[in-house]
Amino acid sequence: MNGAVAEEESPTPPPTPVPTYVETGDLDAIKGHKVLRILAQRQEDLEELPRSGEPLDQEQDAAEEFAHQNGLEPEFIYLDGYDELIPALLEGRGDVIAANMTVTDARKKLVAFSVPVGQSHQVLVQRADDKKRIRKRADLAGRKIAVRKSTAYYETAVALAKANPRVKVQVVPEHMDIISTLRAVADDNYDVTIADSNLLDAIGPFEDDLTATLDLTDDRPKAWAVRPDAKNLHAALDKYLNEQQLAQRHDPIYREDLPALKKRKTLRLITRNSSASYFLYRGEVLGFEYELLRAFAKKNGMRLEVVVPATRDELFSALRDGKGDVVGAMLTASPEREEAEKVKFTRAYNYASKLVVARPADKDKLREPKDLAGRKVWVRKSSSYWPVLEKMQKDGIALQLEAAPEDIETEEIIARVGSGEYDLTVADSDILDIESTYRTDITAAFALGEPQPYGWAVRPEDKELLAALDQFLKEEYRGRMYNLAYRRYFKDPRVVSSYTEGRADKSGAISPYDDVVKKWAHEYSCDWRLITAQMYQESRFDPNARSWVGAVGLLQVMPRTGKQFGFTDLRKPDPGIHAGVQYLAWTRDRFEPELSIEDRTWFALAAYNAGEGHVDDARKLARKQKLDPDQWFGNVEKAMLQLSRPEIARTARFGYCRGSEPVAYVSQIRDRFQSYVKIAPDAPKVAADGGGKPTAP
Repeated sequence: MNGAVAEEESPTPPPTPVPTYVETGDLDAIKGHKVLRILAQRQEDLEELPRSGEPLDQEQDAAEEFAHQNGLEPEFIYLDGYDELIPALLEGRGDVIAANMTVTDARKKLVAFSVPVGQSHQVLVQRADDKKRIRKRADLAGRKIAVRKSTAYYETAVALAKANPRVKVQVVPEHMDIISTLRAVADDNYDVTIADSNLLDAIGPFEDDLTATLDLTDDRPKAWAVRPDAKNLHAALDKYLNEQQLAQRHDPIYREDLPALKKRKTLRLITRNSSASYFLYRGEVLGFEYELLRAFAKKNGMRLEVVVPATRDELFSALRDGKGDVVGAMLTASPEREEAEKVKFTRAYNYASKLVVARPADKDKLREPKDLAGRKVWVRKSSSYWPVLEKMQKDGIALQLEAAPEDIETEEIIARVGSGEYDLTVADSDILDIESTYRTDITAAFALGEPQPYGWAVRPEDKELLAALDQFLKEEYRGRMYNLAYRRYFKDPRVVSSYTEGRADKSGAISPYDDVVKKWAHEYSCDWRLITAQMYQESRFDPNARSWVGAVGLLQVMPRTGKQFGFTDLRKPDPGIHAGVQYLAWTRDRFEPELSIEDRTWFALAAYNAGEGHVDDARKLARKQKLDPDQWFGNVEKAMLQLSRPEIARTARFGYCRGSEPVAYVSQIRDRFQSYVKIAPDAPKVAADGGGKPTAP
């Protein structure tokens, strides 16, 4: 590489194996270890933000429940390649494969499959704008089918090539999962590929640049796999899976009270994709409402499913129509709203006030409503704040009421106050609390009126569900679990300090951990000064640092991610740095090798901060807006900023993202990195500029 972002473009070394033992016995032998080892492929994110009632991580949830029913502790063994799963099972490095595996004749010769957990057929996928539409198999002549060799898709592709010698099979690297392959087809890096129909059905609404053009197989079962001689484990799995599928009727619309919901083992939450209620961050599903209702569901023996209507106006109609069981979306509860929407609210689980939002310099000047005289207050006309401010004008307060654009959210109006573009605004206290965890350029001046209660809504006839929710809130409100969640979302600061010039000590060291960073940076083809700049951004060189979402160590690795790569003690400098560098390199190598190493690095840093899925969404949006999807600075970063806008987040596969956070993260690491290059000019002696081109520091 001609630059200082990486030393060379060599492949990422194999991941550190998860420490484990070899066991090839049946259920009794497995119980002797008190652990069920579940084999799965390592992945960064969910395939999308679930919005329509699909269980989250359904196979993994079910595998964990099966383990617990049999008195075992579930331990996930994550492998990089799909081709590693069956060998690891047969060698005794795991006990069961739960990885959306298609049952094929070749695989049945190697492993024993459970009863089916689903069905799908294979379809050919090409770009939507491909002018040579493939409508029959003969149209495949001259085309290249890109597939991983370890998948059932490869068998199908080889059969097509045998039937038509002009069809070519292009082998995809094993570290690229099907989502990455589909992305590469959309980006015109591969010609066509093969995917399962159920996957295309799930992601179809968010992938309008791809189209399924040809059915290639009949429906095939998806199942879990065990070793052929594990007869008792096989029987126990089949019994469990049959009971699970009998318990869950798959009709998507029903209106039932708590006893029936418990039989289904499912509670459906109707909510909004927002920074308060429900969102994806670093591959984790988060949200205050989501977290509380997941705890309620677990307490009542249910798993939580999530339904996200297209608009806020549809929350209550989705409940009435039987598309969900409880609405939790930071909604003000009142008798008038109950009457109008034909719902019943639970007891309050939070309270919010309407607050005047100002810049910190104005706080002492604004203590009561009369202080608004002569000031401009910007809110949307459609918001609940507008009539409150109009009434204040009628009551003689000479404030200037200004209409903010209807297509921007309160968070964006707050940002414009912080930047000085707008004078003042009004926001609910919960929104301002979240914004205040990210920024220091705004403050609450004073409240307009008394705090209003928030409640969850259910159908009036669901009296047992309402009573159970009320009892749960009575027990948990302001309790330890509630307080921890509330503090995490509304109080813990997430502000990253602005860029400061890097400095070295007398020995030329940048951090106390330079030797460790150099060792692992070299191992994974990264520039050690870039890693050090990232480490300062993440933890300020504090190995005991812990983030608001639970990331730990010098490089703030999520425990789930660390476990996928075989690391458990992330607070110790050596494994903590090793885990972070390996994860960054793994993320970098999931982006197309055709990209410049600089932009692959910027994309990897953005994915490290916010999740790979949000970066994918931003690249797709950049392409639609005629920006360069292959360059971060000045292009994809602009699209990333827009993912917090509801009308855009609604159409993004991974949903809402506070885009300003990864944008600032990448920019500040880049700036600090360039400063470190100057003070520690190890070879290579070239830094990368914001456009992805090498420049002398």
